[in-house]
Amino acid sequence: MKTFDLFDSNMKLLQKVMDLRSANQSVIATNIANAETPGYSRKVFEFESELQQAVNATPGKLDITHSKHISFASSNFNDVMGKVQEINDTTGIGDENNVSVDMEMIALSENELLYETAARLLKKKFALLSYVIQEGK
Repeated sequence: MKTFDLFDSNMKLLQKVMDLRSANQSVIATNIANAETPGYSRKVFEFESELQQAVNATPGKLDITHSKHISFASSNFNDVMGKVQEINDTTGIGDENNVSVDMEMIALSENELLYETAARLLKKKFALLSYVIQEGK
């Protein structure tokens, strides 16, 4: 017998997006905090393409991620964890710190807007669920 789940897949996806955006905010904040640290390499949190693949994947179908590789893509967005990539300084100038506070602030603002959008959508879904529970009152 299938159990009833109050939270649909869209609500769960929005929750996952908020979790990933929160992790991204931490990485960006770390970059900003280390903007003056000599030798610090900027880090980026990559999850969007992995999440997109998981959302678009058909369960049981192979997904080609590279022309020479075939992998079995996860069809469950809950499995998406993202990964932190270190971007090394290739300029060879200065103290080998490649953090631009201006660029990080832009990334932080963009991430904040996308987090807030997901939060508002989730809030609307909860309001609709509450409306249904109260029988339209």
